[in-house]
Formats: sequence, C-alpha cells, structure tokens
Amino acid sequence: MRTVKTKNKSLHIKNVSIAKKSFDFSAWSLKLAVLALGIAALSILGHRLSLFDYQVALSGLAITAVSSFLAIVLGSIGTWRAKQANEPDITSTMAGSSLGLLVVAPIIVEIAAGLGKPMIHDISTDLANPPEFIAIKALRNETHNSLSRSEPANLSTLQQESYPDIGPLIIEASADRTFERALELVKKRGWEVISVSAANGRIEAVDTTPLMGFKDDVVIHIRAEDDITLVDMRSASRVGKGDLGVNAQRIRLFLSDLEQ
Repeated sequence: MRTVKTKNKSLHIKNVSIAKKSFDFSAWSLKLAVLALGIAALSILGHRLSLFDYQVALSGLAITAVSSFLAIVLGSIGTWRAKQANEPDITSTMAGSSLGLLVVAPIIVEIAAGLGKPMIHDISTDLANPPEFIAIKALRNETHNSLSRSEPANLSTLQQESYPDIGPLIIEASADRTFERALELVKKRGWEVISVSAANGRIEAVDTTPLMGFKDDVVIHIRAEDDITLVDMRSASRVGKGDLGVNAQRIRLFLSDLEQ
C-alpha cells in the first residue's frame, strides 16, 4: 500500500511539474502587447516633450514593432492551441494578438506609405531658385538638417524622378487675393505661422506631425507675373534623412486646395 501511495504521489508531483513548465502562449502574448504599448507611449511622449531626440524615439518604435509582432504570433499560437483543445471560450487567448495589432498598425501604415520614396527631406516647387527660409532659420539649430539643399548631392534629380508632378502653381487671380487665400489655408491646417509678409508675398510656417510631433518647415512665395499669379512652395523636415514622402504630399495637397 505504501508503495502504491508513493507512486501515485510521485506521478501527481510529476504532472504538476509538467503543467508548471507548460508555456502559456496567450499570457506571454498579452504581456508583450502591453510592453509594446508602453514603449510606444514612452517614445512618443518622450519625443514630444523633448526628453530625448528623434533617434531614441525611432529606436523605441522599432522595439514596439518587434514586440507587437511577437505578441501577434504568440497570441495566434495560443488561440490555435485553444481551438485544438476544444476550449469553449477562446476570447481571452486573442487579447494579446489583438492589442499587438492595434499598436503596430499605425507604424505599418506609415512605413507602407513611405515605401519606394527617396531618402530626401527637402522638397521645392522651384528647383532652380527654391523659396528661401528667413524667419524660420532662427528656430533651427546645428542638430537639424541643413537648408542648403546640398545633401544628398543629387537632391534635385531624386525629386524630379520621384515627384515629377511637384511644380509651381499658376493661378488666374490677383496676387493679393491668392496671398489671402494661402494664409487662410495655412491657418485652417493648424500650422504655426512664423512670418507673414504681404509686401514680399512670403508666408513661413511650421507643421507638426500628429503622431511623433516632428517639425517640418514650410515657406510659400506668391508673386504676380503679367496677368497670372505664380505660387511656389517649399517644405523641409528638421530631422531625418528621409521623410517618407510627407513633404511632397504636403505641397501637393496644399496647392491643390489653393487652386480650387
């Protein structure tokens, strides 16, 4: 009898030990998803509050993406195992993968939008004589991208090849009215107006990206030529070698609205 009890007890201990060692895919999926969410929030808030530079923030988002993907994979495995075991409720097994997908989705969208875009960050409608930043120069420091348009050396060529539609806007309206309308559009978009000179037909403003709070500088130059009005625009990112096509899209949408 003692031998039987000892064997039963040993078998029970062995089963408990195996159960403890069993990897809980769903639980770890949720832990990784929560970790990804925390790192993403810290990266975004830290950069927006100027606690660290953009490179640290982007590194944080990279870790966020990896953690989220792992959460999705582990959560999917956990859900599959729950289905194989015919568990009646598999909702809890999907929590980690669902949260991971929600966290990584905005990052995937941004990356997808920038696929195939050149590594440039300064776009101008006039490549021969780009509109000059004047007041905005005081807002930039030595860590920001140069406004000389010298990097990369083939910047103009890359822009022409990638964004052949970006060019000056010709409007059959007075320069004064066009200037007023342009200023209205700048304010409507929520850009920070830095300098306005109706006499010189110049508007300088700053657009802050919604997610990471990156600062992109914009200058608009409006002038009359004979019976038409010519509008040139330039948009440049303060940080980052590439802009994922954001500056070209900003110019494209603004000039389209101005034309209408």
